[in-house]
Amino acid sequence: MNRFVWGLVVGVVAVPVLVIVYILSGYAPAAVTDRPMPLERLLAGGALHARIHREAPKRDLASFTTADLVAGAQVYRRGCGCHGLPQSAEQRARPATFPPAPQLFTPDGNVADDPVGVSYWKVKNGIRLTGMPSFKFVLSDEQMWQVAALVAKADKLPTEALDALKQPFFPPPPPPAANAPAGAPTATPGGQAKPQQ
Repeated sequence: MNRFVWGLVVGVVAVPVLVIVYILSGYAPAAVTDRPMPLERLLAGGALHARIHREAPKRDLASFTTADLVAGAQVYRRGCGCHGLPQSAEQRARPATFPPAPQLFTPDGNVADDPVGVSYWKVKNGIRLTGMPSFKFVLSDEQMWQVAALVAKADKLPTEALDALKQPFFPPPPPPAANAPAGAPTATPGGQAKPQQ
């Protein structure tokens, strides 16, 4: 019996102490590019799915119009670059995150099978221990629903929404005015206006 009690005490005290020493020693994975710790995905994923299941609002995907999807595409291009664009669209450099951000316009990252309320919850609340921020104080409720509808229909978007996703990030500057009035300022190579003499 003494061996059992001794083993129990060692297990209850030693295991947490060893875990703390491991974490504080600097060997635990903390960088985005590190492999996950044992049970990290299981614990974080389980908590996330339970919370979403409990709180995700319900809304019919058919209630969104093409105009909603186009508006969602415009918001998506400004704030959701980590999740990629359709292949034919211009791609921006994406920061490394852990876990990697799902690419929502690829077969592996597509969330079209998820209810639109699940994507809305993720946009609104963000996801801890990932690079997914909360947009609760950045976007309006309607904008969050529009983005959620866009990704929920990522595999069957109307042409107008796809065209909105394909717009260049930095449109070319307008051509210089051909008939600029005399004395109008001109731009210097550094971009500052210089009055004409």
